Amino acid sequence: MMRALWTGASGMKAQQTNVDTIANNLANVNTVGYKSQSTQFKSLLYQTLRTATTTANGEDKPTSAQVGLGARVASTNTDFTQGTMQANASSTALCVTGDGFFAVRGADNQTYYTRSGDFTWALDTAGNRVLATSKGQEVLDYQGNPIMLPDGASGDSVSFGTDGAVAYKAPDGTYILTGQSVALYQFSNPKGLEKAGDSLFEATDASGGAISEATGVGITRSTIAQGYLEASNVNVADEMVNLIVAQRAYEMNSKAITTSDTMLEQANNLKR
Repeated sequence: MMRALWTGASGMKAQQTNVDTIANNLANVNTVGYKSQSTQFKSLLYQTLRTATTTANGEDKPTSAQVGLGARVASTNTDFTQGTMQANASSTALCVTGDGFFAVRGADNQTYYTRSGDFTWALDTAGNRVLATSKGQEVLDYQGNPIMLPDGASGDSVSFGTDGAVAYKAPDGTYILTGQSVALYQFSNPKGLEKAGDSLFEATDASGGAISEATGVGITRSTIAQGYLEASNVNVADEMVNLIVAQRAYEMNSKAITTSDTMLEQANNLKR
């Protein structure tokens, strides 16, 4: 019965993490470029009560008796399916269609990756107008340089091609390419990316190195849509169902603990 107490406790801990993950998904239902997560579980060690044996005296035990010791969280997986495209009035709103990620430079001067294309024009330390996130992180081109707005060009007159090429509108109405393109990168295993907050991901050994869509071989290139943002791919109906299932699992594990406690109480009362 003591085994049941600890097994039920492990189940409650695992389901609490599951509820935390679902709550985070629901909290980010309107976060641009957010990718929903799901909690995966695995069983703990098994205790062998009887081994499978075959003896000469006829006491054959073809099957063993094993009792599990509960469950634990194995991983929290990210679903990178495409979110819906939502129209946006900003000329710097960009949406990726495909598996690509934008590259931005963090405050620590490291490169991070994001699906959120909610960008704006900002001033860097040198006074240059650069394309940046709402947190001021510079959006990079394929050479690792920030996307800069040429002198005299209006931010509203900038056009982004489907391949990320940046152009601005001249006084005569023609568009002039700046020679820069918004960089897009892919990963051989995007589920291995590490979350860094602010809708940013960091490359790891599990994800593999970033693959440039400009030079990568054997990849399907993404496209960029200007004037659109990628919405969160959280499905509220699915999350509510998952929340109910997690709550019921938590309650059942709690019931197992109270039942074990009652059985222990009855066993102790036998002494009287």
